[in-house]
Amino acid sequence: MKFTLSWLGKYISLNGLTPEQLAERLTMLGLEVDAVEELYVGLDAIQTAKVLSVQKHPNADRLSLCKVEIGEETVPIVCGASNVRPGLITAIARPGIKLPSGMKIKKAKVRGEVSMGMLCSWQELGIGEDHAGIIELDSTLASGQSLAEVLELSDTMIEIDLTPNRPDCTAVLGIAREVAGFTGQKVKPPIASLPELGKTTSAFTVNISEPKRCPRYAARQLTNVTIKPSPWWLQRQLLAVGMRPINNIVDITNFVMLEYGQPLHAFDFQELAGNTIEVRCPKDNETTFTTLDDTERAINPEMLMICDAEKPVAVAGVMGGLHSEVTEGTTEILLESACFDSVSVRRTARNLNLSTEASYRFERGVNPDGVTEAMERAVQLICELADAQAADGVDLYPGKKEVLQLDLRVQRVNALLGITLTSQQIAEYLRGIDFTVSDAGNSVLAVTVPAFRVDIEREVDLVEELARLVGYNEIPTARPHIAMDYPQKGAMRQLRQETASVFTGAGFYEAINYSFVAEKHYDLLGLRTDDSRRNCVRLLNPLTEEQAVMRTMLLPGLLENIRRNINFQQSDIRLFEIGKVFILQDATQQSQQPQERYQLCAVISGTRYPASSPLYFSEEQTDIYDIKGAIQRLLQDLRLQGKTGDIQFQALEGEGTVAYAETGFSLGIMDGEEQLGLIGKLSNKAAQGFSIKQDVFFVELALDGLLEVSKKEKSFTPLSRYPSVKRDIALLVPESVRAGELLEEIRSHKKQQVVYADIFDVYSGKPIEEGMKSVALTVTYRSDEKTLDDATVDGFHKKIVNALMTRFGGRYRQGNE
Repeated sequence: MKFTLSWLGKYISLNGLTPEQLAERLTMLGLEVDAVEELYVGLDAIQTAKVLSVQKHPNADRLSLCKVEIGEETVPIVCGASNVRPGLITAIARPGIKLPSGMKIKKAKVRGEVSMGMLCSWQELGIGEDHAGIIELDSTLASGQSLAEVLELSDTMIEIDLTPNRPDCTAVLGIAREVAGFTGQKVKPPIASLPELGKTTSAFTVNISEPKRCPRYAARQLTNVTIKPSPWWLQRQLLAVGMRPINNIVDITNFVMLEYGQPLHAFDFQELAGNTIEVRCPKDNETTFTTLDDTERAINPEMLMICDAEKPVAVAGVMGGLHSEVTEGTTEILLESACFDSVSVRRTARNLNLSTEASYRFERGVNPDGVTEAMERAVQLICELADAQAADGVDLYPGKKEVLQLDLRVQRVNALLGITLTSQQIAEYLRGIDFTVSDAGNSVLAVTVPAFRVDIEREVDLVEELARLVGYNEIPTARPHIAMDYPQKGAMRQLRQETASVFTGAGFYEAINYSFVAEKHYDLLGLRTDDSRRNCVRLLNPLTEEQAVMRTMLLPGLLENIRRNINFQQSDIRLFEIGKVFILQDATQQSQQPQERYQLCAVISGTRYPASSPLYFSEEQTDIYDIKGAIQRLLQDLRLQGKTGDIQFQALEGEGTVAYAETGFSLGIMDGEEQLGLIGKLSNKAAQGFSIKQDVFFVELALDGLLEVSKKEKSFTPLSRYPSVKRDIALLVPESVRAGELLEEIRSHKKQQVVYADIFDVYSGKPIEEGMKSVALTVTYRSDEKTLDDATVDGFHKKIVNALMTRFGGRYRQGNE
């Protein structure tokens, strides 16, 4: 958006503001100033001159010898312009003057004749684009005056880079309103009152077939119009902002568009068939349209057009048509001022690859309440500058909206901005930019949003306006308050991270599978029909049958991973997955939300030492103790304290088993009577269902249940200063005795002396008698108070061995056993 200080000054006093100060204030208001340019610099030395006589150059057919009066001085000038003539008042550049193009004027001989300067065109002075002849000024002007003073060229142009949410500032009056906000003035509008326009008139007819795309359409007929060049003041304003003057009618519509932000269009009334205007979309046989730039463009039924009784005459909101344009022979015009839907105009402009000043404004949204005001301003100028007479008009407003009123809480304003404003101060700020404000009580203001502020929709938008008006520099800066404490992680998130760390440290790879699985997986695993894990959420529109339900188990996905790895000849596999399972409480109620639970599942298959050299590592296969060891490591690292002590592993039998675990290879992970998980070996039937031909061991663990288990407090025990003593025990015990029970018995004796106990061998078979097994244990003794001698250690050791024999019916293993 471009404007000049002289233009802005017509509506509001600048109070001595320099262009730089004004630019800074506008930028701080959110209207970023891109350029501040002083216009027509260097033209002070150009003077007015009067041509006294014109003679043909003796040595050139296209040149003339002129006697030119400059004040009291008369000088000879050689001129090649076709419009030079006696009595013409024009502009002259004397020797020594440098023109905007960089050319320096010198005294010269042109074909043998002396020339003491140059008579200039508009283009040569950088004022306009016309270079067909020299400048023609008002014949009443005296010669010898400064051209810059005569034409009032001294001015400053300011260009603003507008954001899309401020269409009100695409007008000079909108900029004036912003200046009024910080200077405490009132804008002086060019129009004091508006005439009442009806919905019909006898002179012409207006129909709106697309009211959603055209919420308002106004038109006015003007007769006895005289088409001629615009007066200099109008041309000067347009030239200053980069627009080319054409004729008085077109120039007035452009001027009012820049003044009000409301695009206008003038039709040659005699070219409108049936004296009718219809706002509609093209018919099937209307596929092309020739615009004002003499370009034939393809149109489609989605574009909004302005049509007469027979054909389209303009593309709504973008550009008029060639065949209804105002020409030198036009005597009657129909002036259009309308509001079009911004989305519709944007789509049309893009489809036509045509961007205009009008579409720029309509795309951002124009003020529908300002349609008739802008039109009346243009009518006023046309009557004044084109000797026209205003006839009847029409104003159709099918899309009129209720005035938007918002409640603005003073407390909310101060809380968001971090400053203290009273309700009176807030009201003054908003009234300064034409908002209507009244007191609603309880420190609440009732704010009526003017129609031209299409960007204001909520209370917070008003708070933003106040931040602009107060000034961002006036809002104190405050450093954020950062508490000096460690941010608390979510308990489940931390548990998942710690679990993943343990398993990756044990050589497992993490898998991430889809939550959508095949329902047949539950049949392959052999789940009972009443198993709650069959209560799955079914997708309404699954991509494939393989992704028809939401998973209730993680194991099937990992088994599919094992099958795929084996197919690619990767038989040594260690995988784990941590993810959600989704279980419905009632399978018949698919609309209810499922329970989402976090679960850990890990699988192990193949050799115990994958990717290791057989020269140093045996190729023995993994077993259930490998997966159990990983869980033991997890429970140890998590420092979990069960309800009755440490979490136990209990062999499952009967109803406690699951169909997909091999009989005799199921261990429950127990916290007292509550089962947290399951360790097992995949049954042969389930393995065949997933096309797996090698042993697979798995663990399923409910992380939600694990989260409920209390943790042991962290404690520190200093390293002992005294040495430890090791003793081994080899006993024969019944096969029904679990090895873990032996360890529990050992650790219950003299805990301060027994610092470590573990099993290093279990054997059954010949020559061990049937029903018995050999268990070898190692026990480490140490005291934190003294060095233990052999006699003391032997006493402890003997008590432990006797207790094991007594409780479990064991005996020493003999040399031949």
